[in-house]
Amino acid sequence: MPERVHVVVTGRVQGVFFRVTCAREARARGVAGWVRNREDGAVEAVFEGDPGPVGELVTWCRTGPGGADVTRIEVRTEAPQGVAGFEIVG
Repeated sequence: MPERVHVVVTGRVQGVFFRVTCAREARARGVAGWVRNREDGAVEAVFEGDPGPVGELVTWCRTGPGGADVTRIEVRTEAPQGVAGFEIVG
């Protein structure tokens, strides 16, 4: 059964290739969804797919790419919507 989570990552997460690396990590795991920068400096993402790979992405978001300094991550479970592919939006 697919799982869907909505995450908001705060800290120094913009300008460090967070979105590009996140998309690469999601695609490598076969996880669908999207990632975007928010105006408040956070990065927001939705991951949908098998629970194992989705959980791995949430764990990855706790540190992000090498240049990131994650200070907080909010994770909210949502109902799966059957999305396909992973994209960088905004």
